[in-house]
Amino acid sequence: MLVFDGMGGHSDGARAAETGLKVVQDLFMETTLPVFDPQGFLYMALARAHDEVVGLGRDLAVDFRPRATCAICLVQEHGSFWAHIGDSRIYQVRDGRVLARSRDHSHVEVLIQEGAITEEEALDHPMRNFVECCIGGDAPVPDMSITGKRDLRSGDVLLACSDGLWSGLADDDVAQIGAAGDNNLVNNLKKLSIQAINANAPYSDNTTGTALRWFGA
Repeated sequence: MLVFDGMGGHSDGARAAETGLKVVQDLFMETTLPVFDPQGFLYMALARAHDEVVGLGRDLAVDFRPRATCAICLVQEHGSFWAHIGDSRIYQVRDGRVLARSRDHSHVEVLIQEGAITEEEALDHPMRNFVECCIGGDAPVPDMSITGKRDLRSGDVLLACSDGLWSGLADDDVAQIGAAGDNNLVNNLKKLSIQAINANAPYSDNTTGTALRWFGA
């Protein structure tokens, strides 16, 4: 599961997102499955994607170099491995609630973890759009978060999305994507996207998501 979100305010954000996604997708297609070292693969893939996007802006001034955030979820052997850079997110929904989510690389997330503000206060915090790391821009490999294996139960839903989808929505809203008895994730994701767009109007951002329901034993 791949989500790459071009950063607004930087030139060719869409190109950065497309380039990063293609690099990771191509590497995955070339890899023997199941992936022997999932965490190592995710690090290598994101580092390679970063290098490619840095190359796009090599001749541009720093402020104009293409950049993107990203979230990757690798599912294999009854579990999932997560990796992300920036504020694109991954959620795991179980039994009608958000079991876990990735933690943004942002100033606001730091404030949440320190107990200075609540999740609700973060939704309209003046610095909510300040991302502390991304792919592209400067040459050094950015900080990235990579998890160990997260076990999956039958019925669990995984969601990877851009900040345009999760911003303005509470965890209870996001959890509706895994509504009991409704196996149509396409409709669930569409409803969630429309809700996010309406919540953020008239300043809605790129709203992108991909979801998977696990039916394994």
